[in-house]
Amino acid sequence: MELLEDAPGSNAHEFTVSELSGAVKRSLEDQFGRVRVRGEIGRVSRPSSGHLYFDLKDDRSVLAAVTWKGQASRLAQRPEEGMEVIATGRITTFPGQSKYQLIVDQIEPAGLGALMAMLEKRRQALAAEGLFDEGRKRPLPSLPRVIGVVTSPSGAVIRDILHRLRDRFPTRVLIWPVAVQGEGCAPQVAAAIRGFNDLAVGGPIPRPDLLIVARGGGSLEDLWGFNEEAVVRAAAESRIPLISAVGHETDTTLIDFASDRRAPTPTAAAEMAVPVLAELAARLAESQARLTRCATVHVERPRQRLRDLSRALGRPAALTEGARQRLDLWAGRLDPALHGLVRARRHQLAVRPMPVALLRRFMDGKGHALHRLEHRLDAASVRRLERRRDRMTAMGERLDASLARVMTTARRSILQQGQKVIDLARRLDLALQRSIRTRSEALQRVDRMRLSLGYTETLKRGFVVVHGPDGVVTSAKAARQMPQVELEFADGKVAARPEGAPPKTTRKPKPPEQKSLF
Repeated sequence: MELLEDAPGSNAHEFTVSELSGAVKRSLEDQFGRVRVRGEIGRVSRPSSGHLYFDLKDDRSVLAAVTWKGQASRLAQRPEEGMEVIATGRITTFPGQSKYQLIVDQIEPAGLGALMAMLEKRRQALAAEGLFDEGRKRPLPSLPRVIGVVTSPSGAVIRDILHRLRDRFPTRVLIWPVAVQGEGCAPQVAAAIRGFNDLAVGGPIPRPDLLIVARGGGSLEDLWGFNEEAVVRAAAESRIPLISAVGHETDTTLIDFASDRRAPTPTAAAEMAVPVLAELAARLAESQARLTRCATVHVERPRQRLRDLSRALGRPAALTEGARQRLDLWAGRLDPALHGLVRARRHQLAVRPMPVALLRRFMDGKGHALHRLEHRLDAASVRRLERRRDRMTAMGERLDASLARVMTTARRSILQQGQKVIDLARRLDLALQRSIRTRSEALQRVDRMRLSLGYTETLKRGFVVVHGPDGVVTSAKAARQMPQVELEFADGKVAARPEGAPPKTTRKPKPPEQKSLF
């Protein structure tokens, strides 16, 4: 067996793997340091550790990028696949996999076109979920008791909203202060919307009947917080009707699509939220007048109908006057007719002589046959007269019974109509009392609000209003330039002279002008 000879020696330094990796890392970091890289984001990974891993690529190369957990929560723009961005950070290496990477601490879209493309892509994705459907939108309350405003407490927006509400209809306002620009805008606005919705009804803090999310105008980057998905979802999930008043009339954000109503300006949002008090009072007066007229018509119409029915019914005595008159006429004709009939029969007997044999037979053993025949004729006439009189009496009884039934029916109808009129009058009185009580309570609430918003209650707590010749004085400098001011307390006014004020100038009386003798 042959032994291998040792290789010839070399002067090159031998590195360990760790030494070589460290040297490469130091060289790379010293050479580049902090850099800005423009590229398209691809393969975004968000593990449970909270770190962000993604790629920056162009048409020829790919650069690995990472954002640590602490910095990821402060990124102004969350990386999304397909978005073109400018990433700022430092170049370093990862010895465990023998690769270099960019530690990113700031991401910004690469120009307005990229922002608009990303905004349109997000809008289409949210619209596909149904967050912008018109069927989801709720109507605004006509008269909200409490309005929640999500905006910056130090900007001009909240002052414009409060001023407009005070002019139109003073209403209680709850302000949730948030950042309306920058990194904390989106999470704070989403938390404010959800916080208002989580308030309990009847709790120590009243739950608003209406929400207004407001911000003044600005660039697309300034308004970007209201395009974030968290804000849009919070607005869509809100159970309280929401008005979006972000930017000016030409500005459009995604929260405008998810809100129940979009206002072109914050001032317009306040006008949408409440009606004008004077117009409401006018409509109330008009409704009250219409109610009064309607109640009057409902009472007068049955009354007029009752009068018309009574005129159509006629007098009860008039129903029997014709029958009574016919009865009197026939009764007057009955006696002459009976006497005429008797005379006619007698005349017939006298003219038509009876045969002598028949007369003798009647006269033999009969005595007064002629008188008996006359008596029979008189009895038949009396019976006929009695029968006719009985029929007339029966007809009169039936007529009286019919008249009684008609009178009973008419009396019952009159009583029913009268009861309806009484019920309508009672309901009208109750409705008027409820309306007056409701209007009185509303007036008392408005008066209590006037007292709470007025400055007279503030004066009772020890404050003073300073009046000058030109109105209210708001600074000590202006007061020192006045010879005298007036202090208004809760129980009266007192004149005072500020320290260092110029002395009062007394004008000498102007001598009278000499009149002309001519």
